[in-house]
Order: sequence, then structure tokens, then C-alpha cells
Amino acid sequence: MEKHKIFTTAFSSVYPLYIEKAERKGRTKEDVDTIICWLTGYNQQELRQQIEKNSDFETFFMEAPEINPNVSKITGIICGCRVEAIEDKLMQKIRYLDKLIDELAKGKTLEKILRK
Repeated sequence: MEKHKIFTTAFSSVYPLYIEKAERKGRTKEDVDTIICWLTGYNQQELRQQIEKNSDFETFFMEAPEINPNVSKITGIICGCRVEAIEDKLMQKIRYLDKLIDELAKGKTLEKILRK
């Protein structure tokens, strides 16, 4: 079975799009980084290294130190699918990230986005 195209897409090619989306809505790169680090367990230096080595999404999530245990609190629809019902675990992690960036762009506070 062929891998979904997003799995082999370089995270570094999508990362600037996350930042652009956030900045169009008055948010910052730091907000985006906070969300990514919260979700994946990367620190700022590790995130930068993943971007610099052009890791694809599969590698990016496979090498993530620890997916946040509160991801089960991320619910809702993204790309027409309920994130909590996505069966492929890698696709679910990617969609979790998409959902969090969407929430940021929609003006939610970081406290709510990070499920505190």
C-alpha cells in the first residue's frame, strides 16, 4: 500500500505555512512553536534541528520525544474528519497539529489550545 503524500512531505515545507496562517490572524511564530513543542515534546533546539534536516512528517513524529498525553482532549473536525476517529495514528497526529494551528488562527487562547 502506498504511503499518503503528507507522510513523505518535508515538515520544513509546511512549517512556514503554519506560521503564515497564524500571523495573518495576528498570532506569532512563537505561538506556533509553543503548540508544536507541546504536542510533540520537542524543545526549541530539537524543533529547529528537525526543520534543518528536512525531516518528513513520518520521521518528525516518529522521532518526537513524547506526544502530549492530553491529545485525547483534542476533538473536532479537520479536513472533513473527526480527529478523534482517525484510525491511522500518524495521520491522526498530523491532523491534531492542523487542528491546533486552526484553533490558534481562530483566536483561541494558548491556554485553551494546550488543553490546560
